Amino acid sequence: MALGLLKSAITGATATHLPKRPALKPGYDVVIIGAGGHGMATAYHLARYHGIRRVAVLDKGYLGGGNTARNTAVIRSNYLTEESVRFYRESVRLFRELSNELDYNILYENRGQMTLAHSDSDLRSFRWRAEVNKELGVRSEVVDLAEVQRRIPHLNCEPNVHFPILGGLWHADGATARHDAVVWGYARAACRLGVEFHPLTEVTGVEVKGGKVRAVETTRGRVACDTVVQAVAGMSSEVARLAGIDLPIHTYPLQAMVTQPYKPILTPLVSSPRWHVYIQQTSRGEFVIGGGSDPYPLYQTRSTLELKEALCSGITQLFPFLAEANILRQWGGITDMTPDYSPIMGLSPVDNYYLDAGWGTWGFKATPICGVTMAELVSSGQVPELIRPFALERFYAFEQINEAGATAASH
Repeated sequence: MALGLLKSAITGATATHLPKRPALKPGYDVVIIGAGGHGMATAYHLARYHGIRRVAVLDKGYLGGGNTARNTAVIRSNYLTEESVRFYRESVRLFRELSNELDYNILYENRGQMTLAHSDSDLRSFRWRAEVNKELGVRSEVVDLAEVQRRIPHLNCEPNVHFPILGGLWHADGATARHDAVVWGYARAACRLGVEFHPLTEVTGVEVKGGKVRAVETTRGRVACDTVVQAVAGMSSEVARLAGIDLPIHTYPLQAMVTQPYKPILTPLVSSPRWHVYIQQTSRGEFVIGGGSDPYPLYQTRSTLELKEALCSGITQLFPFLAEANILRQWGGITDMTPDYSPIMGLSPVDNYYLDAGWGTWGFKATPICGVTMAELVSSGQVPELIRPFALERFYAFEQINEAGATAASH
């Protein structure tokens, strides 16, 4: 990567990231629906580690134009259940080496995350969560108010506020990365290995015969395939329905916003479930502010004044100086929420149709490990142990994995 930068600086020439969109072939070994981080990571691992290169990644839009482009780039592994902690722990581990893996700088920063406790019940739940994390090798600990103040000196820790801060859950593995760099890095590496990327190619139907997928119908014609992987985030239930699969998913908008740049003063990621907000400062100095999902299902990536006011109200309680900040932009994504706030990964009722869905607000941080596990599933036909707990069948066997309390800003 360093040599590439030096060559570019000297010659002024830059390599083309992706080849031109090729002609759509009549058939492929694997069709991946969705060209976000998960879809491209799966394609890359299929090509590099399993030798499966007759792969087409289809998307109705452009590369990383869905939730990959609309999240706030938080990476963490401080979840509640053992199944989730193991899964996200591996994703964080892969993120640390991803720039070297892809020969592409994803701007990964290990910054730590502080989740604020505003009540005794918050502290009790944080202690439980920290013990689960530590038992599984994830760096989390409950800290007192003095430690919160030391790590975040600009935070309002006065006792006479509406929700006083009593302490926090410090997650040393919390990090950020450049979200578009992640998907572009995977896409470039996958295409160099022979994977084909087809933007502006919407899947309009799935041809199923004898309980197996035979082909997908697209706006550019029919494509035969041996296997289909679905990784379409907020549109998960709609795309699965094309294959006759009903998923226990509802889609909700999730909004965020960003302020004008400031001198860097905030290193950790900070979240307050009580105020339903979280915040981080980017390397450019902007404050990225997010919160909970909208309270009604909707398939639109629009932003609203109501949510902006709620975010501003909460964040100025924590950082009063931001009352003077200008909001530069506001945006929304659409999140595919399951009843237990955990993903649906693995097999589906259709034999060769695999699911990567139900991520809600957590899809970005799972990108690398989803690529690894979904590629292993496709190549072997066997569900990896790491994702076995996230099977669709858990909703019929009453074996849900409840992660509703692990959100950075409660929904």
